[in-house]
Amino acid sequence: MNNELLEALNILEKEKDISKETLLDAIENSLINACKNHFGKADNIKVLMDRTTCEYSLIQEKRVVETVEDPVEEISLTNAKLMNPANEIGDIVQIPVESKSFGRIATQNAKNLILQKIREEERKVVYDQYFEKEKDIVTGVVQRYVGKNISINLGKADAMLTENEQVKGEVFEPTERIKLYVVEVKNTTKGPKIVVSRTHPELVKRLFEAEVTEVKDGIVEIKSIAREAGSRTKIAVWSNDPDVDPVGACVGMNGARVNAIVSELRGEKIDIINWNENPALLIENALSPAKVISVAADPDEKTASVIVPDYQLSLAIGKEGQNARLAARLTGYKIDIKSETQAIESGELPANYMDMPMEEIVDDTEEYNEEYTADDLDLYEE
Repeated sequence: MNNELLEALNILEKEKDISKETLLDAIENSLINACKNHFGKADNIKVLMDRTTCEYSLIQEKRVVETVEDPVEEISLTNAKLMNPANEIGDIVQIPVESKSFGRIATQNAKNLILQKIREEERKVVYDQYFEKEKDIVTGVVQRYVGKNISINLGKADAMLTENEQVKGEVFEPTERIKLYVVEVKNTTKGPKIVVSRTHPELVKRLFEAEVTEVKDGIVEIKSIAREAGSRTKIAVWSNDPDVDPVGACVGMNGARVNAIVSELRGEKIDIINWNENPALLIENALSPAKVISVAADPDEKTASVIVPDYQLSLAIGKEGQNARLAARLTGYKIDIKSETQAIESGELPANYMDMPMEEIVDDTEEYNEEYTADDLDLYEE
């Protein structure tokens, strides 16, 4: 019986990653609980267990008395003498308890206690495993659609990809493997609740960390990221090594690295720009692929006035304002975009600006050393 118990504990430890010591503690508690149900109390019960062989015995300690008032905790002198003639009044004698004598209810309660502990430990192991992956990416297997939500198997746990965290237009087939960002892991009575997302900007960042060695090693930093899931993402990168081109490292040879990420995101466009501490230059980069004539940035107000060639206005603003909106989130600046004609009419740009030195056109290029955030901002839309 003990060999079978030992084998069962070893299997549980291996398959469910539950410590054998924890299981042995649960068995000890269940035996004491069974004694309590059988005798009515268990204050004088001891469990002696060999942790190596799982051999165990139950001992009930009783005080030797002349007249027995509590048969659970006391034994008469006559009976104590039968066990050992040396026993005297006041001595403590140890009486073996046969667990086979426990009633059906006591035995069932002990079994339930062990099973409950196994379930609790199993939930705790799974929670700890996925809590370590919080704010990281995991690979899941699509199981089925539950209404507009998608059930995803992550291995030892399931997660529900809710409609709000799905990219509009993405359709998955059962058994398909997809990458997800773990937003949060909550510990509940029914096990860990894992909140996953396909729309979170950090998903793109983690994909670059997995694909680009320089990003993973910290040589290239992703300073800021702005995303409209399923459509377009802009990221600003910076290199801590002057010999490493941050944009080139992220793009990869023949675009291999960025194309792998685009493929995982089902064709979502990704613009990679150089980060610059000078807000004017950063905003100019962020509005790429549009060309910019001038940028006047106000670091205190976090606003910027941008002038672009007439033929570049629609490109700078983007379809439904997307390019300008993402640039604003990326830089943390409210961006006002005007064409050169509009700027001339408003007096912001001299009519003869083409003949003037650039430094006279743009005088607000002072470096502003502050970390930028990607907040949603109101934008000028043509």
